[in-house]
Amino acid sequence: MTSVVVLDYGSGNLRSAERAVARTGADVTVTSDLDAAAAADGLFVPGVGAYAACMAGIEQLGAGPVIAERVAAGKPVIGVCVGMQIFFDSGVEHGVETKGLGLLPGVVSKLDAARIPHMGWNTVEIPDNSEVFQGLPADVRFYFVHSYAARDLDLLKSAGATVTTASHDRPFAAAVELGSLTVAQFHPEKSADAGYAVLRNWVAGL
Repeated sequence: MTSVVVLDYGSGNLRSAERAVARTGADVTVTSDLDAAAAADGLFVPGVGAYAACMAGIEQLGAGPVIAERVAAGKPVIGVCVGMQIFFDSGVEHGVETKGLGLLPGVVSKLDAARIPHMGWNTVEIPDNSEVFQGLPADVRFYFVHSYAARDLDLLKSAGATVTTASHDRPFAAAVELGSLTVAQFHPEKSADAGYAVLRNWVAGL
């Protein structure tokens, strides 16, 4: 059976993530054990709250090198919500810049929108070469809750990433696929059948 570790580093809706991935048929373990995180077929990195707090949790656990080694070795990793954002070079919140994992280019910054946070269901623009959105209709909706996002879309595309976008006044990265790394700003575990389909596609590729 395909094994997935949901990384417990002190941040994230761990049980919701566990249930959502388990629905795909994968064998899911929630753990802070880095050996298990390195060995699993897939690694799920959750995250809620502040960028700096999530990075502090990653650093305290010593998980950064394990995550980077997985990606470099072509072993699948998925990050969700703030667990997406920490894969970028840095994040800026309240005027403070925090260094991220640096596995995706760009800075996570506050949404340029009249209404913040961006909360609720929204459509996405799916590129033809996306793997995790395969089989989903063009009008599919996902559930978002965030005030910050990756908005350097051209930088991501120039790095060879497949970028799925959404708009909240202005476009931002709703999901990014680059090599063995997949990240999503929306919550698959809160996105009903659409979110399940994304996770199912990801697990199918493990």
